Amino acid sequence: MNTAHNDHGAGPHGLQPVGGGSSRTSRRRLWVGGAVGAVAVAGLALALVPGLTSSSKAAAAKKDAAPVALEFVASEVVQPKQLAMPLVIEFSGPLVAPRTAVIRAKATGTLLELKVAEGSRVKAGQLLGDIDLADLQSRVADRSASVESAQAALVEAERTHAANVGLSAQNFISSSALQSSQARLDSARAQLKSAQAQLATSRVGVKEAALVAPISGIVGKRHVVPGEKVSPEQQLLTVVDLSTLELAGTVGTHEVSLLKPGQPVQVQVEGQGKPVPGRIDRIAPAAEAGTRAIGVVVVLDNRQELFRAGQYAQAHVVLPDDAPRLTLPISAVGQASGQDFVWTLEKDALVRRIVITGRKDAASDRIEISKGLAADSQVLGARFDNLREGQPAKIVTQRTAPKAASAASAAAARS
Repeated sequence: MNTAHNDHGAGPHGLQPVGGGSSRTSRRRLWVGGAVGAVAVAGLALALVPGLTSSSKAAAAKKDAAPVALEFVASEVVQPKQLAMPLVIEFSGPLVAPRTAVIRAKATGTLLELKVAEGSRVKAGQLLGDIDLADLQSRVADRSASVESAQAALVEAERTHAANVGLSAQNFISSSALQSSQARLDSARAQLKSAQAQLATSRVGVKEAALVAPISGIVGKRHVVPGEKVSPEQQLLTVVDLSTLELAGTVGTHEVSLLKPGQPVQVQVEGQGKPVPGRIDRIAPAAEAGTRAIGVVVVLDNRQELFRAGQYAQAHVVLPDDAPRLTLPISAVGQASGQDFVWTLEKDALVRRIVITGRKDAASDRIEISKGLAADSQVLGARFDNLREGQPAKIVTQRTAPKAASAASAAAARS
């Protein structure tokens, strides 16, 4: 029938029927949609996978690649040298002026005047000040009077005894009376001598009480000011002779046997560019209490007064070496945990070797290696950071790798 045909056939506008044709179309749409979704997911996966794959490959490449060999130029590698190493014994301390005079008051009195100030230059015998010595001068006057009295008494005793001698010759007095006269004469003579001695003592006291410089030098300190009342033995002035200075230091008991009086010494005084010569003057006979240190005194000629007492100085005693020693530059030796070590290049790898060091010579910048290193070793002459035992290393005439890949920088870059 037409109706049935119209239900299953095409419409007038070519539209598809809703029945079975619609089901096939839905299946086609589902398939296409699924395919598109799959493509989208695959695309997303492909977008993500390349990044992950690149990172994994880079990590694997970094992990599997051989370590980069450190490159050292010839100037960075040294070999030990056999050299004589003079032994240097060092000790230090302040400079002192051995000729230092402290001027003290010899009597009680008032300080009237000081003619010098701190830093003034004085000569031996120069009058430095005045003290009111009224008490001493009064004592001198009293004792002068005592001398005059004793002289008069002696004259009288001599006259009396002379008369008694004449009377005794005429038997007018007994021999015992004459002996008494002689005794009185002897006593008068003794009293005069005593009075004269006391007068001389008083005069010496006045002379010594004068403030006179005992040595030539520089006034180091004024302990009093004019107007003060001073008493016997009170410090008034200090005069320092700087022409000779001494450095008093200490050395160990294992070193003192190498020193002797008269030995030349180089003394480096603080503030001075060059050391100056000195000599060992004396060595203490025993170690200081509670220590193993022995005192050593060095004498320094300072007639030009270049130095001052109290300046810090260091003495260097250089003893020649009797045999060559294996040495390295001081910069080649490192220290860790109380041990000295060096880095050597052995079979194209770094080796950290513990060494025993000995003498050190600051002048040549070298240090003795007494144990732990062969004479033909190749040693890094400078200190590099972040080096590791066993790292590949080689010596090149010219670096082919960037500078950052050499030595410490390369080690730091890989860590």
